[in-house]
Amino acid sequence: MHRKALLAALLSGLAASGALAEQHINLYSARHYATDEALYSDFTKATGIKINRVDADDAGIIARLKAEGEASPADVILLVDAARLWRGEQQGLFRPVQSKVLEEAIPASLRATPVNGGSPWFGLSTRARVIVYDKAKVKAEDVDTYEELGDPKNKGKLCIRTGSHPYNLSLFGAVMEHLGPEKTEAWLKGMVANMARAPKGGDTDQIRAVAAGECQIAVTNSYYLARLMRSSKPEDKAVADKVGVVFPNQGTWGTHVNVAGGAVAKHSKNVEGAIKFLEYLASPSAQNYFANANNEWPVAKGVNTENPALKAMTGGGQFKSETIPISAVGANQVKVQQMLDRVGFK
Repeated sequence: MHRKALLAALLSGLAASGALAEQHINLYSARHYATDEALYSDFTKATGIKINRVDADDAGIIARLKAEGEASPADVILLVDAARLWRGEQQGLFRPVQSKVLEEAIPASLRATPVNGGSPWFGLSTRARVIVYDKAKVKAEDVDTYEELGDPKNKGKLCIRTGSHPYNLSLFGAVMEHLGPEKTEAWLKGMVANMARAPKGGDTDQIRAVAAGECQIAVTNSYYLARLMRSSKPEDKAVADKVGVVFPNQGTWGTHVNVAGGAVAKHSKNVEGAIKFLEYLASPSAQNYFANANNEWPVAKGVNTENPALKAMTGGGQFKSETIPISAVGANQVKVQQMLDRVGFK
């Protein structure tokens, strides 16, 4: 009896320690948005699973996972660009997972191609790569396609951040998927010729430069413009009022959208908890939070947003977005970077 009691106590202790281990997940996140705090706390309230978070940029997270190897404590990875998600997948840093919840909620074009029955990563929100322009000097119809960014009619008008930034690499990779390598390189060369200044700064800086008259057209992710539109600062509102916005290529393949997405780390010690967290991020409540708090579009089917800035940008309707697989965009980035070097796109 003594042995049985001892064994029962030991098994009970192991079960208890296992249960405790399941009460937290380690999150490596490239999402630096204060508004996401509510997302994390709501998940903990709903599940009892605490989140230990490590913040870094996409490249830093990829480098850290590689350096840590099997010893990595990471359970969930959140990155904010398709090219980075693709790179993490290619380097074997993610664990393919199967989830009916995620597969039913997220369109196939916004998640990785299944590997051994599971997807290595899932898009969780989208942002459109739009063109803003000086309403006093430029007509919308002169900048309503990406191709026109490289058209000689826009010489000396363009502001854009560095070509090797992931947001631009993803856009350029998408254009290459549509136009092919030769036409894409010619287009990039045309953009270099059209620049009003050397690439510098972030997307918000490009919008401000248009409003200040440094240039007349610029490329930005949609949520940067939405932030200015929703800001309570008079100077931000003044910038937003001076610029117009177009969702390019509505008459052809549609506007490029990039994703913020998530994956389960290859060496996760709490795969079940990690999947629960990703499923939560695909839920209507979390998807609405992405939209209303951080000005991103939801990816889950059937989820609509009431975000006033996003509605104003699209005139209250829907815009046509491209439907090429996000993974194909990532796969083009090496060739695109070589093109940038050849045409002198810094």
